[in-house]
Amino acid sequence: MSASTRNLLVTLAALATLAVVAGTHVLVTGLPFHVLAGVLDGVPEGLSEHVLWELGLPRLLTAMLTGAGLGVAGFLLQSALRNPLAAPEFTGVNPGAVLGILGGTTLGLFPADSVGGALVAALTGGALGGGLSWALASRRGPGQVIVAGLLGSAVLAGLTTMLLAYQPSRFGNAMRWLVGSVEGRVWDHLTFATWWILAWIALVWLGSAVLGVLAGGDEHAAALGLVPNLARALALAGAIALAAGAASLAGAVAFIGLVVPHIARRAVRGEPRTGIPAAALAGAIVLTGADALAQLLTGLLSGGAFAHRLGVPTGVVTALAGAAVLVAMARKERDA
Repeated sequence: MSASTRNLLVTLAALATLAVVAGTHVLVTGLPFHVLAGVLDGVPEGLSEHVLWELGLPRLLTAMLTGAGLGVAGFLLQSALRNPLAAPEFTGVNPGAVLGILGGTTLGLFPADSVGGALVAALTGGALGGGLSWALASRRGPGQVIVAGLLGSAVLAGLTTMLLAYQPSRFGNAMRWLVGSVEGRVWDHLTFATWWILAWIALVWLGSAVLGVLAGGDEHAAALGLVPNLARALALAGAIALAAGAASLAGAVAFIGLVVPHIARRAVRGEPRTGIPAAALAGAIVLTGADALAQLLTGLLSGGAFAHRLGVPTGVVTALAGAAVLVAMARKERDA
């Protein structure tokens, strides 16, 4: 089987899986089939149709976009830094983005529901967080960014804690950003974030050949006429832009940027040009599935004593699943 045929089959399988997961995501809301049919027929008329149109579908698209953005951001980080553990949450990008959003809302720089304001704040905070980690690792090489990133993330988390301690009344609203949740997003939130994430995915895909050159090492890249530090900086800028876009929608969703790139590389055998769309599709599938599971768990728990008070955030599901995958990866590396 040729590589192009294999990639086509992988793409079709991924799209089919995404369609199934998306359908499951809609159905776990508990709405009957005729409600979905009513929405697909045109303008929703009943209350259930409005709930699905105004809340269910935006939540589905938020999960897809956030997962795609984080998947590609993780792919860029792991490729540019040549480190399989590179991810937005381990390089200071996600903690910095969340700190930027919470700092902006606390200081009153933008309203809490402003997607544009959240994106600018996340972009600024993510760039500062990533810059802090890379500055700490500047003399140790790109492979040591994770060690510096964990240190930088701890500093940023401490600053976030201090910020919440300064205004504890904001802690409830801050939870969605700290844990990660796609709940509560509406069409207005998606208008700006959709083109941002899709445009950056397209841009990094157009420049994906650079990642293949960087994979051979800095000396190899320099021999081919590429400036390694400049190419790496551009790739990292794309990762920050995508992670910030995802954070502005759903907060600090963990482990998608770590696990999804490994899935994508296995599917397309590591080729960056096909790896980036594979990471986008895999990220959309994984996060949409995680949110469907979160909704299902919320429905199961809502019948008990915690009814109307307990909702399972999507970030909790991804954190638990990602931790299990990380343990499995560590065991595999140890046994190798």
